[in-house]
Amino acid sequence: MSRPIVVVDYHKGNLRSVERGLVDAGGSALVSDDPATIASAAALVLPGVGSFGDAMAYLRESGQDEAILAALRRGAPFLGICLGLQLLFERGTETDDGSAVAGLGVMAGSATRLESSRLKVPHVGWDQLDLTPLGRACPLFADVAEGAHVYFTHSYALADDVPAELVTARTHYARSFASAVWDEKNVYGVQFHPEKSSAVGLTILRNFVRLAGSEGGGHAK
Repeated sequence: MSRPIVVVDYHKGNLRSVERGLVDAGGSALVSDDPATIASAAALVLPGVGSFGDAMAYLRESGQDEAILAALRRGAPFLGICLGLQLLFERGTETDDGSAVAGLGVMAGSATRLESSRLKVPHVGWDQLDLTPLGRACPLFADVAEGAHVYFTHSYALADDVPAELVTARTHYARSFASAVWDEKNVYGVQFHPEKSSAVGLTILRNFVRLAGSEGGGHAK
């Protein structure tokens, strides 16, 4: 049996919807907060719950940050969802006082608050993906149509300092922001929630399950 995709539990909210989404996509999934399990995972998902500052504080205190980085150095396929995408970057400003704190630093750039006098923030609901040329070549978006609608719920997004060569999709709400990234190796990130994005989201999760080599699984024990 294939090894499960480990869903990183940093003790913020319900991660079971991500676990169920991976299983519905044909994969094997295991929710774990154990750094040793995370470091040795065949593939990882970092889900999106909580604030940047609180999440990074827990990742550091628990040793999960180093475990995630160890798995990435081994080449384990990785998918960051919503906040899990933002934590990949060098810094984020979702903190009590709005000051920037350091993220995992896997990719260059920052996550900052969406600001608009015209549109509601947080950005909640269905919105479009504008795939870049990189996105159209990205295996995570195989069989995903240009302009596909996916489900968002967030107040912070990647800023303009994120290198264009990482961006696989953009979305336009309050400002144009990178809504998906890929380092062209093993690290993928999406601002939206594929586990809440109906058929399009299921296609994306199936693609990740395939990339992770985790087909034919289920809930791991």
